[in-house]
Amino acid sequence: MQSGELFPDSEGARPAARAPLAERMRPRTFEAFVGQQEVIGAGRPLRTAIERDELQSIILWGPPGTGKTTLARVIAEVTRAHFIAFSAVLSGIKEIKDVMAEAQRMRHALGRRTIVFVDEIHRFNKAQQDAFLPRVEAGDIVLVGATTENPSFEVNAALLSRSQVFVLTPLTEAEILEILRRALGDRERGLGTSPVDVDEEALAAVARFANGDARVALNLLESTVSAAAGTRAAGGRARVDRDFVQQSITRRALLYDKAGEEHYNLISALHKSMRNSDPDAAVYWLARMLEAGEDPLYVARRLVRFASEDVGNADPQALSVAVAAKDAVHFIGMPEGNTALAQAAIYLATAPKSNAIYTAYLQAADAAHRDIAEPVPLHLRNAPTKLMKELDYGKGYRYAHEEKAGIAPMDCLPPSLRGRHFYRPTERGFEKEIKRRLDGWEALKKKMRDEEGNGE
Repeated sequence: MQSGELFPDSEGARPAARAPLAERMRPRTFEAFVGQQEVIGAGRPLRTAIERDELQSIILWGPPGTGKTTLARVIAEVTRAHFIAFSAVLSGIKEIKDVMAEAQRMRHALGRRTIVFVDEIHRFNKAQQDAFLPRVEAGDIVLVGATTENPSFEVNAALLSRSQVFVLTPLTEAEILEILRRALGDRERGLGTSPVDVDEEALAAVARFANGDARVALNLLESTVSAAAGTRAAGGRARVDRDFVQQSITRRALLYDKAGEEHYNLISALHKSMRNSDPDAAVYWLARMLEAGEDPLYVARRLVRFASEDVGNADPQALSVAVAAKDAVHFIGMPEGNTALAQAAIYLATAPKSNAIYTAYLQAADAAHRDIAEPVPLHLRNAPTKLMKELDYGKGYRYAHEEKAGIAPMDCLPPSLRGRHFYRPTERGFEKEIKRRLDGWEALKKKMRDEEGNGE
């Protein structure tokens, strides 16, 4: 429950030399902090509040390995307030209530605030998060929450409204390289005493593999150096080059959570890239999703939707291609089905675009909800019985195939909606031909009505 649980080597819970390199190299001061300068650079509001010990409740939101727990460590070192760290994985409602009661007692008896760091706060359920709220409102505690998930969805609205959210971004390759070089040169906490030389290309390969995650980078560096040390000759030094690093790398774990925000970010990127007719971006985002383990049938469903929503009748074949890709994935499975999905995504990206069907349906649905639900006009009703015929069901209906022009000059909308056009085809792709037809039929209907009105 105390800070030593999350920050082991700061409290001496275990020898620093035996801790993982990522833990040993964790910065303890702002000066040692790499990255996130937009958030904690000199003179930034958050850093100033921490240094003045005037911190208010905050939520740190960012991917793994970007410095959330490290920033909590710095707060623990700098603050004069009582500091307690929770892990959402290990703590329950009872532990939370006990600490809240102690925080209230300390503030009333000693006038001392308690800063509570909650790692992975998104893993706490509503009841657990609610337990913090009264003490936050009373000022007994300052909450510092860390999460990899979008706080808008994972943190209670009441708690979120009383906290300021700071977004931590993935570290750049240059920042990761700086962290790696520090670890190699540090003789006390890092790898400075290791009999291994690591060249710059190898470090660059590690930095690229880490994908913005300092912990991943340091873990890979440590395992690579350890493996190289085992191959050296007695009394000599080993060397790590890019090829040696590549042998240590199995497969990069892509940042992805099929139930979280990144899931929606990536499908949004795929959809918008196809809409903007960018096949290269479309196939890239598709690959990002599939390689991270996304359900291929989910992707197929989105492609089918896109085919009618964003291509529509500008290329009627698009829907067939998308449905065929879905069938192919269902039939042959993965990974073989990835090319069928790629074919569909590229086809959709390069097809002419129209959202006329999508907007037509929205407008028609709005009319169905807003306007009076008028009866179906008599001439459009089915008349299978004698009574229905006597009630004029079907009276006035004209069979289009019997008309000379193949179209009859009758209205098929209810009286209050006559003249409304829900579907407005564009001038793109096949819809240009559809528009030509509709305009021609409308002119023909008008001519037929005029002729029939004049008794011709």
